Amino acid sequence: MAKTTKKQELTYAEAMSEVEQILARFNNRQMDVDTLSAEVKRATELIAQCKQRLARAEKEVAEVLGSNEEGTR
Repeated sequence: MAKTTKKQELTYAEAMSEVEQILARFNNRQMDVDTLSAEVKRATELIAQCKQRLARAEKEVAEVLGSNEEGTR
């Protein structure tokens, strides 16, 4: 599992890649009971970060489209 600090923010692609790596280790039974909880917690944090980024991007796109639409009226 890649070690990151709370201050270091991953890109969406990096976060998704790490989630996929965690899932692959889980599916390949490469995760032992001792690390399962930490891995699931990390995946949950990464997924939440991705959801926030998607929501922010959706809002920004809607604002851009809204301002573009107002400019054409």
